Amino acid sequence: MASTKQKALPETYTVEVFRFAPGEKKPRYDRFEVPVQHPGMTVLEALLYIKENLDPTLAVRYSCRMAVCGSCGMYVNGKGVLACHTRLAEFPSGKIRVSPMPNYPVVKDLMTDMSEFFTHHREVKPYIINPEMRAEIERPTREFLQTPEEVEEYLQFSYCIKCGLCVSACPTVASDPDFLGPQALMTVTRYNRDTRDGGWTYRLEVVDRPHGVWNCHFAGACTEVCPKGVDPALAIQFLKREAVVHGLGLDRLPFWPKRKQAPLAPPPKPARRKGIPAPPPRTVPES
Repeated sequence: MASTKQKALPETYTVEVFRFAPGEKKPRYDRFEVPVQHPGMTVLEALLYIKENLDPTLAVRYSCRMAVCGSCGMYVNGKGVLACHTRLAEFPSGKIRVSPMPNYPVVKDLMTDMSEFFTHHREVKPYIINPEMRAEIERPTREFLQTPEEVEEYLQFSYCIKCGLCVSACPTVASDPDFLGPQALMTVTRYNRDTRDGGWTYRLEVVDRPHGVWNCHFAGACTEVCPKGVDPALAIQFLKREAVVHGLGLDRLPFWPKRKQAPLAPPPKPARRKGIPAPPPRTVPES
């Protein structure tokens, strides 16, 4: 009968860390011995141990340490991960090699320049666009109503934390730096499927052009590396279908199903309890 006892972790991990700084001729890997301080120790904790005890010049980006901010995206043993969400126990050999995300310029060591990533994100207008309800969106008075089924249409794609791992894994980005990338294209689908939004034609001008949605070769690497299960590859296929339908004019035919716009909730009824005094007058005028 096979034993179910878990194999003991090495007491010390050998961590090879990518090192590069402006002015240096070429990058290198430095090797450090990091003691395992507890069973759930993460790669980020190992890097912070190196920074605090072995080499304070190590540059690494992190923030929340709970897989929400997306700051600590990097490659460990050739696989894109969030360092704070990846335990050393996942590498029982006791050896790991940590590298910065490819497809980004390296600022220093494990820190990459993501300015182009966020430029592409801003290009696709990642916010609710609804010309008919612009006044309400800019100065909201109440909520838009959506059914659980309508929320489900875009909910998966709203989980993106903008870690940039999908772009680092994309083979098209590697050969075409001007390609919008899976994160930006996925964001278009996220808003196109939202019943509060009416900005499809505005975003179509951005994605239906050279270096846009048609440059995606559907390698699927973006989905494989996503730490949140967003599935950018699926979102891009939805986007291609919507672009074809719109380009052929099918969505303007009378029999084509029209997406209903989310209605505004009815004005709230005043329900002030008896005995509560009215609020004092404003001392500062509304801007």
